Amino acid sequence: MTGVQTCALPISSPLLARVLPFAVFLVLTACQGSFGPESHFWVYLAKCVVGGWLVWVTWPLVSEMRWAVSLEALFAGILVFILWVAMDSLYPKFSASDDSWNLHEHFGSASAMFWVFAGVRIAGSTLLVPLLEEVFYRSFLYRYILAPNWLFTAHNRFNARAFLVTSIVFGLTHQHWLAGIACGMIYQLLVIRTNRIGDAITAHAITNLLLGLWVITQGFDFLKEHPWDFW
Repeated sequence: MTGVQTCALPISSPLLARVLPFAVFLVLTACQGSFGPESHFWVYLAKCVVGGWLVWVTWPLVSEMRWAVSLEALFAGILVFILWVAMDSLYPKFSASDDSWNLHEHFGSASAMFWVFAGVRIAGSTLLVPLLEEVFYRSFLYRYILAPNWLFTAHNRFNARAFLVTSIVFGLTHQHWLAGIACGMIYQLLVIRTNRIGDAITAHAITNLLLGLWVITQGFDFLKEHPWDFW
């Protein structure tokens, strides 16, 4: 039964199973804020629901979409978080500081909706984003650039062109582009070292969890201004 249902879906091809979920996620991200300020939150919630369904559908098709726990993943996740925060003032961003996710302004810190959407944001960025992004960038794009038979290419093969292109493209999809490029390089090196996408998924989740806590706690009380633009 599962095989019949899977084959009936358009994402049953190896390429689409790794690309389409990420593309849908990007389209929904572009829709955030398009229907008024509060649509940032409601569209993100919808995006998480759709993203969760896409992960569930593609899970049997994408064997590398699995969590892996290792000391290297823990170290990489913490390192990227530190770099992301430390590099913030060292380079210009693509746009001015964005506080569209300012939950205090929209709901007030005493509101239940503040904590609902804070939880949704942290859960989405920790549990869904790493799966979709790492499968697309580190599994598909890197190997697609590396070899025509990308699906049968090992994850631990190093290629300078694929490494640079994948890391730069990953970075340029983030407002914090320079930190994003460094982040992409670290995650890719982690995959090459372990020959598993799962370590990068875990590292990415750790980074995003720490960034979420950083935002909610106002930089762990080290900052005078709320770092909403980290979201």
